[in-house]
Parts: sequence; C-alpha cells; structure tokens
Amino acid sequence: MPPPRLELRSVHKTYDDGDQPVEVLHGISLQIEAGTVTALLGRSGCGKSTLLNLAGAMDFPTSGEVLIEGRATNTLSDAELTALRRKRIGFVFQSFQLLPTLTVLENVELPLLLAGIHDTASAAGERLAWVGLSEKAGSMPYQLSGGQAQRVAIARALVNSPEILIADEPTGNLDTASGDQVLRLLSEAATRFGAAVLMATHASEAAAIAGLRVHLRDGRIQSVDRLETGTRP
Repeated sequence: MPPPRLELRSVHKTYDDGDQPVEVLHGISLQIEAGTVTALLGRSGCGKSTLLNLAGAMDFPTSGEVLIEGRATNTLSDAELTALRRKRIGFVFQSFQLLPTLTVLENVELPLLLAGIHDTASAAGERLAWVGLSEKAGSMPYQLSGGQAQRVAIARALVNSPEILIADEPTGNLDTASGDQVLRLLSEAATRFGAAVLMATHASEAAAIAGLRVHLRDGRIQSVDRLETGTRP
C-alpha cells in the first residue's frame, strides 16, 4: 500500500512566548488521502492555521512528524523544501493574495515560472478556463470581484497540478453564491485532479464538501466525522 498523501503523526507545536512556552497543538494524528477533501473545524485559536502551516511545510512540528508521501518534512533540505512548496503544494488564502502589479494570467503563471517552466501561458490559460475566467486574463486584480479573485487564486494554486491543496478559510470573504462556486472548484480539485485538499473553515457550507471533518478544540482533535463522500453545495 502506498503511504497517505499527507500524514501527521503525534504532532505537537509549541511557540516560545517570552517566559512561558505556549503549546498550540497537542498530539495531532491525521491521514489525508489523494482525491479527498478534509475540513478542519473549530473556533478561532483552536490551532487550525498552525496545522495548515505544518501540513504545507511552511513550519515544522516541535515533536512528532509531518509526512508527505512518506517523507518527513523536517528531514528535507532547504532546496527540497523549496521544490516541494513550488511544485507539489498549492495554497489558497482567505485574502486571495494576488499580486496587484500582475495581470490575472500572469498571477496564474507565477508558480510555473518559479518552478523553472518556460512555456507557461498555455497551462495558465487552461486553468483560467476551468475556473470560468478566460475573459479576465488581461485584467488586473483590482478589477475583479471577491469571488473572481478567489477563483483566480484557485487556478494559480492548481496550475502545476500539486498533490496537496491547502485552503485557509477560502470562502471567508465571499457572499453565498461566490462561496458556492469556490467550493465546487475545491471539490473538483480532489475529484478531477486528485489533490488531497485540506481546508480550514468556520462555515458549515464549506465543511459539507468534505468526506472527513476534523473538529479541533484547544489544539486537540475533539471528534472526527467520516463520510463516504462530501456533499457538494
């Protein structure tokens, strides 16, 4: 059996906050398979964003392991980590984080350029078409609605077909209709492109697309709901 796409083994995370260390995650263990959506649920401060940072190899556990296809992130060299983040992990944020001086197409092309790929326009155009925004290729980010900006961010995150997609409150700044569009795309990222999607959310509508719903409280897993398939909005 191949290893899970993403696995956390007894993960603890402690931050040094002056005189008193603060433990944010307490022994988190979780497996996330390819082609699935996992939702992290819980109040602000429960550890969702910290867990996403560890899963995306943007930070490392104080103890325990985060493994991507069987390799612990804290054993990788700087060059290997850079390649991992650029080629195998996509990120979607609540605030979109499009570069304001680049066109929509150039924003989507950026991960390919950073990965050293030269023929980028075709692949970026295909992802823009997938999110239904081909006509916005030459627009600037300030000319987009919030829903359009998030769809561009999803196209950018998936332009290099990453194995893992990390989404932090992807519908948090959107109205219901725009949020539903974004959730359909995230669901399709798993079913069509085979990504392992890990999403932090407060919204029950967003959690509804997940086959695995992990409820966090005070840095611990409180409960896990497992469904055969998520229910698309």
